[in-house]
Amino acid sequence: MDIAALSIAMKQSSLSQAVNVRLLKMTNDQATQVSQDFVKMLEQSVQPNLGGNIDIKA
Repeated sequence: MDIAALSIAMKQSSLSQAVNVRLLKMTNDQATQVSQDFVKMLEQSVQPNLGGNIDIKA
C-alpha cells in the first residue's frame, strides 16, 4: 500500500471516529435533558410521592 492511500485511509478512520463521538455526546446530552425534565415533572406532580418507589419484582 502506498503512503497516499494509507494517509487517506487513516484520515477517513479518524473522521469516522470523530463523528461517532459527536453523535454519542449529542445522544447523551439529549438523554440527560429528558431525565431532568422527567424529574421536574415528578416534582410538580399533584401526588408528590408518585414515582418515589419502583416495584421490580418479576
